[in-house]
Amino acid sequence: MNTDQKEGSLINPSEITGLILAGGRGSRMGGVDKGLQNFNGLPLALHTLTRLQMGGGVGQIMINANRNLSAYESFGASVWPDGLADYAGPLAGFLTGLERCETPFLVTAPCDTPLLPLDLVPRLAAALEAEDADIAMVMAPEVNAQGQVQVRSQPVFCMMRVDLMESLVKFTSEGGRKIDAWTALHKTVMVPFNLPGDDPRAFCNANTLAELRQLETPLA
Repeated sequence: MNTDQKEGSLINPSEITGLILAGGRGSRMGGVDKGLQNFNGLPLALHTLTRLQMGGGVGQIMINANRNLSAYESFGASVWPDGLADYAGPLAGFLTGLERCETPFLVTAPCDTPLLPLDLVPRLAAALEAEDADIAMVMAPEVNAQGQVQVRSQPVFCMMRVDLMESLVKFTSEGGRKIDAWTALHKTVMVPFNLPGDDPRAFCNANTLAELRQLETPLA
């Protein structure tokens, strides 16, 4: 199900907690802590935090990290490591966020997408509310292996109801690790971010240092 609405939501920002996912191994970036790599002079995760704050859609922000916790804490947000062992992937971060969240809604964003839209949270909230959904997930342009642009789901950008925690505990305890497989169990609304005025690079993530430097270069 798709919705292209940009109207405001009745969900108050104070009811939404933002979660920055910075708990990965950074293996494609040589094993470095990706969220602490510089982007235009500031750590990647700090860019994500700043843009979530500037958008005005969240009341508070948490960071999910498994290394260098004190460095992340210096950003002024609470920091929580995975509860699941062995870098179990983004769903481990989702679970950590749901367990620690004190608001009715949680919105997730990875630490390696420094150009994310300022209106990310309001648009997800409006769609979730309009469709009475459990989860709102981003759909955005992505270049495939053939160099063609396709609009695809971006499952690490989700807004969800916190009462889904029990479902996610069960899913992960049974060995589930794929976000799409879990969200498919619940009413999920897909929210397109390829509308006029949307930045085509808003959801471009940096998996390598070369991609990070490329993102620093403004479009001509």
